[in-house]
Amino acid sequence: MPRTRNPLDGRTAVVTGAARGLGAALARELSARGMKVALLGREERTLRQVRDELPGEGGCWEVDVTDDEGLAETGTDIRARLGPPSVVVANAGVAEGGPFAESDPAVWRRVIEVNLIGSAATARTFIGDLTATGGCFLQVASLASIGAAPMMSAYCASKAGVESFAHSLRAEMAHRQVAVSVAYINWTDTDMIRGVDEHAVLRELRGHMPPPARKVYPVEHVAGRLVDAVERRRPSVYVPGWLRATQLVRWAMPPVVTALSRRELPRLAAAEPFEATGLLGAGGLADQAAARNRRTS
Repeated sequence: MPRTRNPLDGRTAVVTGAARGLGAALARELSARGMKVALLGREERTLRQVRDELPGEGGCWEVDVTDDEGLAETGTDIRARLGPPSVVVANAGVAEGGPFAESDPAVWRRVIEVNLIGSAATARTFIGDLTATGGCFLQVASLASIGAAPMMSAYCASKAGVESFAHSLRAEMAHRQVAVSVAYINWTDTDMIRGVDEHAVLRELRGHMPPPARKVYPVEHVAGRLVDAVERRRPSVYVPGWLRATQLVRWAMPPVVTALSRRELPRLAAAEPFEATGLLGAGGLADQAAARNRRTS
């Protein structure tokens, strides 16, 4: 029986937030399946390290996904060096935890800008390529897209926003043969998640979830599932698989979360006051450093 050719082989992929974590794992998985991979992120040194580990051809570009002009220049360079992208993964993201009333407006806004506006800017930059190649846009979302949690207002708002954006884009691009897929993922073993237990607000949030919802999944496992979805042009992918069931009860989640929060938050705050975490993960720290450099330059 003849071997079926991998539909990704020889094509070009773009991955944002590719310096570490899920983005780096996605880049490695796409490369292993024969794709040329363009890695986008904020940390040039780490991006180069990921690029050098790829089994196939790749390149890296230091760019802020909220910078339209920078993304446009990067897109031009990618097309010249690697060819027009057939796969674009909007993975770049940051998070913040803590009470909304005490949050830093600049940090809260930055979460929205990177996660939501950055995803839209990424799509806008490469949508012409995906139209020409009949490609796939993968939007990395979250369980937070389905059920909002207290103390995570910016992150939940941004992930609900990217889910809605992806659904809208899918309907808009369906007649152009562009696939748009939404990845709903839970706790994944990245720098951002490893730092959760350092902050009372997020440690308690995860601790009060039912046991299956607390499990942290290896980043390679999640990346493999997401690339499978791209390969098959699926409209959605859930990691772990049980997350799909939450779509059936998402209407009931807000009142349940509100009832639990009304009971538990005062008790938890009395034991250890909740404080803002700032931007989370190594990517968030890089983002903060870049913001400080902009202010002092």
